[in-house]
Formats: sequence, C-alpha cells, structure tokens
Amino acid sequence: MKNPITPIAVVGPTATGKSDLGLDLAERFEGEIVNIDAMQLYRGMDVGTAKLAPAERRGIPHHQLDVLDVTETATVAAYQAAASADVNAIMARERTPIIVGGSMMYVQALLDNWEFPATDPGVRARWEKLLAEQGAGAVHEALRAADPAAAATILPTDGRRMVRALEVVELTGRPFAASAPTIGTPRWNTTIIGVDRETAALDARIEQRTALMFEAGLVEEVRGLIEHGLRAGVTARRAIGYAQVLSYLDDEYDLDHARERTLIGTRRYVRRQRSWFRRDPRVHWMDGAHPDLVETTISLLDNARADRATERTAQ
Repeated sequence: MKNPITPIAVVGPTATGKSDLGLDLAERFEGEIVNIDAMQLYRGMDVGTAKLAPAERRGIPHHQLDVLDVTETATVAAYQAAASADVNAIMARERTPIIVGGSMMYVQALLDNWEFPATDPGVRARWEKLLAEQGAGAVHEALRAADPAAAATILPTDGRRMVRALEVVELTGRPFAASAPTIGTPRWNTTIIGVDRETAALDARIEQRTALMFEAGLVEEVRGLIEHGLRAGVTARRAIGYAQVLSYLDDEYDLDHARERTLIGTRRYVRRQRSWFRRDPRVHWMDGAHPDLVETTISLLDNARADRATERTAQ
C-alpha cells in the first residue's frame, strides 16, 4: 500500500540554508514549496528578504510568495487560512508540501492549527494609539502591568506584537500565553526539520548576507517600494533592513550605520528564532554546514515514513 503523503517543514534561524534544503527535498519527494517567511509574502520585498528569484526555484512551484502589497498588513490568522488551503491542495495533487521558512508564530499557527482569539478594532485602535503617540516603551510598561509573562517574552521593541497581546488580555481576561496551542502531533503528521549552524559561523554568514543585500540594491528597492506605499504599511516598513534603510533615507543616520543596525537586528532575530524552535521537541535538528546534509535529511525522512507505516500496520 502506498504511504500517505505527509508534509515536510524546514524551519530554523535565518541564513542557515533552509531554502536550498527545501528545494533539494522538493526534488526528491515530488514536492511544492509553501513559504512560511512573513516578509516574503510581500511583492517587491525581494533583496532584503533573500527571496529566491524565479530562475533560482528550479521549476518547482512556490506558494505564499508575493501575495500582499506593502500597504497591506500581514497577519498570522490570514496566513494560516491561505497556507492551509495550499497544503491541502498540494496533497490532493499527490505531491508533497515542503513548508520552508523561519517566522516563528506562523510555523506554530500552521502546524498546530492555532485558533486565534477574536479581535476588536476599538480595543486594538486604543493600544495602537498609545504606541503611535508614546512609543514602544509605554506599550511595554502597559503589558508588564497586565501580563508580566508576556512582557518578559516579547521584545520591548516589537510594538505590534505587544499591542496584540494587550488586546487578547483585555478581551479574554486571560494571559496572552493561554491562547497558544498545546504542542502535540503536528498537523498533517508533518515531519519538522530544523536547520542551524554553529553560532560564529552563522554570524559570519549573516554579516556576508547583509553586505550582499546592500550591494545588490536594497536601498534602491526601498526607494521603489516607497512609491508603492511602503511608509503606509503597518508590517512591511518594520521589516529588518527596510526599517533601517527608511531611517537612512530620512537622514536619521548614515548608510554605514543602517548596515550595522540591519546586521545587529538580524543577529538578534536569529537568537529569538533559535530559542523559539529549540523549545519544540518535535524538531529534528540538522547542521546546515554538514557536507551530507541532504542525504542525512532524506534518510531521516525515509525512516520517519517507515515508522509511520509500521504504526499503521500495528493498528
């Protein structure tokens, strides 16, 4: 009997080599890629997100790329619905969904079928007004008073997420963490592969990637996106690299400082990603620098599928 199709997720910190591994796995398992990087959802945000150009995709279909204008707000709930439909459609075509990216809450929302608390525009607007008028520090103080645990885990500079946490606490009367899903069997029995590298080596890759982005035209890309409404966007303009270039264009600091702030922001984000994904016991970790990364990963996936087949037979 043919094994049922189950998705493969390739997750982990930025710059570890997830995209290349995802392509290799898609070729091996007759797959299609489902992007799970929030900023790659945006049309025109290519250089600063390290989005694979169409010519680099090896003819493999990619989903959840270039689906939003920079003026639109990316939300976990909207992504969850759209990506779930993509995964189901790929499996219906008897192909393997290869879910690739490192946006932490997006991964959990998709693979754990996170049910999100309701939203209230009035409540949200009130906290967003506080953020706009008094800054992230004031919002962080409010969150620390309302939900100390959430304030300790959310970056004090992540205004949008703090606003959402305050909204959930106010609407539900419960801590923000109470709305998170319970970690169990991943949706669709997805096998989760984590890709990481030794810290010093990864830092070097991040430095090289940042330099290449600026050399490849990140500033010019941002200038073009301004004409398409980047400044009016809620999420796109805050992306690492784009926010720093906007500050440079506004004469808040020079280009060298913009590069440095982008590098520092990326390194901090990588630390958060690593901490988040390492807490998940379902992740099978791989060294992105291993010369036999692809074959080792394929062997693990083959063994996982054999184990599932044995379990089905035993039942």
